[in-house]
Amino acid sequence: MSDLYISWSDYHQKIEQLAVKIYQSHWDFNQIVCIAKGGLRVGDILCRIYDQPLAILSASSYGGLGNRVRGAIAFSQHLSMTSEILGSRVLLVDDLVDSGISLRESIHWLECHYGNEIEEIRTAVLWYKSCSVMVPNYYVDYLPDNPWIHQPFEPYERMSPSELAAKYLVGSSTL
Repeated sequence: MSDLYISWSDYHQKIEQLAVKIYQSHWDFNQIVCIAKGGLRVGDILCRIYDQPLAILSASSYGGLGNRVRGAIAFSQHLSMTSEILGSRVLLVDDLVDSGISLRESIHWLECHYGNEIEEIRTAVLWYKSCSVMVPNYYVDYLPDNPWIHQPFEPYERMSPSELAAKYLVGSSTL
């Protein structure tokens, strides 16, 4: 498996490119649901650009050494959202589609919990790997060689609060 390293600048540019692809489709959605953790940043920026409400579906399927071991997917019991009802045309976003299982199961979760309210769900990701069982409606990059994507926030997964405090306390009495 090859490796793909993404900078913060590249990451934000990919989100902007995704926003343009969605815009160019002329689809009129009224709700964004992001799959957390990976889709949080994508959902946050898209909801600001489109001025649409954001809901968060927490899911987890990776763990182990370097957070690279895929396991069974677990979902939160509820969506986190500030509106009283979920929109009827949902844009479901994540950072990438790897196996496609998280995206597929998230759609299933939404249909089981909000099926009476939802008219349509479309999916959007930054990276779509060829090993996926699902093709997202919108994506920026298709990755035929299925690389491991090193995202710019990964250093925080290996950082402790004490290490961060030490970094900022060196040579300074205040932050």
